[in-house]
Amino acid sequence: MGYYGFIEKRIKAQSLRGKGLSYKEIQKFVDVPKSTLSGWCKDIFLTEKQLNRLLENKLKGAARGRIIGAKKLQAKKRKQIKQLLNEGKKQIGKLTKRDRFITGVALYAAEGTKIDKEAAFANSDPIMIKFMMSWFREFCLVPEHKFRGAIWLHDNLSDSKAKKFWSKITGIPLNQFHKTYLAKNKTSSLKIRKNKHQNGVFSIKFSDKKILRLIMGWIAGVLGKELI
Repeated sequence: MGYYGFIEKRIKAQSLRGKGLSYKEIQKFVDVPKSTLSGWCKDIFLTEKQLNRLLENKLKGAARGRIIGAKKLQAKKRKQIKQLLNEGKKQIGKLTKRDRFITGVALYAAEGTKIDKEAAFANSDPIMIKFMMSWFREFCLVPEHKFRGAIWLHDNLSDSKAKKFWSKITGIPLNQFHKTYLAKNKTSSLKIRKNKHQNGVFSIKFSDKKILRLIMGWIAGVLGKELI
C-alpha cells in the first residue's frame, strides 16, 4: 500500500469515528490494527449520544459474553454430573443379597422409627419406599396383612390421588391405609415451600415388636453399638 492509500485509510477511519462508530465497527471498512485506529482517532471528539451508544454496545457485548460463558459452564456441569453418575453406578455394580440387606438396615437407621412400639419408615421418594417395602418383605418377613400406609399431605392436594399412588407403589391395599394427615397450607406465609410433594410423605408401618427389636439389633451390628 502506497503513502496515499495509507492517508486515505486514515481519513476514512477518522470520518467513521466522527460518526460515532467503535473501533471494531471501523475495522470492517478499514483493515488496520485497533492500536493504529486508536492512534489515529485519539483526538476526535465524540458527542454524549455517541459515547452512550458505544458504552451501551460494550455492555451488551459483555452481557452476551457472560451468558455464553454461563451456558458453557452449565453444559460442562451437566456433562460432569452424567459422567460421575454413570461412574458411580458402575462402581456399585450389581447388589448381592447381603448388599441389599445392609442397605436396608442403613436406611432404616436413618429414616425409621426406633420406639419399641411400631415399626415405620417414612419418605417422599417412591424409589426409597419401593426399596424398603421389598426389604421388609424379603428380610423381615412381615405378613402382608400387618402392613399399614400413612400419608402426610398438604390440604390443597388430592388425598385419593395420593392414596392410589402409594398403594400402587407399595402393594398395600387401600383398606389398610390410616386416615391421611392433612397439613394446613399456609398461603399467607413467606416461608411456604414452593415445591410441595404432590403425593405427600408416605410412611410404611407395621406393629410387630419382635421384628422391630431384631431390626434394632441389625442396626447395632452395623454401627457397632446400640442406638440411644
